[in-house]
Amino acid sequence: MLTAALGLSGALIFGSADFLGGLAAQRISAILATALSAAGGLLLLLIALPLTGGAWSPAAVLWAGLSGITGALAISLLYACLAIGPMSILSPLTAVVSAIVPMTVGLIGGDRFAPIGYGALGLALIAVVLVGFVPEKGAVRPTPRAILMATTSGAMIGTFIILIDQTPTDSGVVPLVINRVVTATIMFSVVGIRALVTARTRAHRRESVSWGASGAKNARTDAPTELAAHAELDRRNRSLGLRLALACGAVDATANILLLLGIRSGDLSVMSVLIALYPAGTILLAAVVLRERIAPVQWLGLVLALVAAGGLALAS
Repeated sequence: MLTAALGLSGALIFGSADFLGGLAAQRISAILATALSAAGGLLLLLIALPLTGGAWSPAAVLWAGLSGITGALAISLLYACLAIGPMSILSPLTAVVSAIVPMTVGLIGGDRFAPIGYGALGLALIAVVLVGFVPEKGAVRPTPRAILMATTSGAMIGTFIILIDQTPTDSGVVPLVINRVVTATIMFSVVGIRALVTARTRAHRRESVSWGASGAKNARTDAPTELAAHAELDRRNRSLGLRLALACGAVDATANILLLLGIRSGDLSVMSVLIALYPAGTILLAAVVLRERIAPVQWLGLVLALVAAGGLALAS
């Protein structure tokens, strides 16, 4: 019962974090949003660390460090494949793979259920597909490259869950702190490299067009005012994007704490499948905040998810 509750709650909170991250990525770059999200989550975990305790050990550092690397790869590939599209196919594909990988490891490792539990696992996988499916008019078939990226992203997410499951039970939130340090280091390094490349490219472009700049005159007298207005709007959007990214990190860290509690109190296979229902949190928030319509197939997925969670609660 506790594992099912933690898994379903964690999925909804993970989905909420994705919603905030999506809004942030609309205002700042997706990579910068991911880096700031990692930093925001790290801040919350550092505050929680003295309150929750946890033993630092070589095993905790090793497994958590590896999970930080896989997490950074997973998010980068996820954003990349969704940018290629179509999301209606790649999003549920990623979620299903992220559930199947740790579920398989858990079952091989000895997770056992009553017959209703296996039926509930299958039902939950169906729910993952339906919840994550976003009908798109005229959606094209995904390219082999996009499918490979989505599958790899899902496998990396699943691997992250497996690695966190390997951390010592007495380590508390220490593995999550290490995970965030590694992920933030990787993502901010990528942000720094991209900033340097962009700065050099812009400098080269300015040099190539400077010969004609002195003779160019703008006949519109209101251009400076319009430019100032656009600059102020960009500044506000960027500021909001930064705050959204930091909030995303705090919410995501909360979901990771629930994930950690769930896999330590129950079965890896159950948590992996329930956590994969994270698109539910995203679409529910989008419906409430952005007034986006929830498709009938997604409502069916939400209902099946609740039924599956009940079945898993009875079986665990």
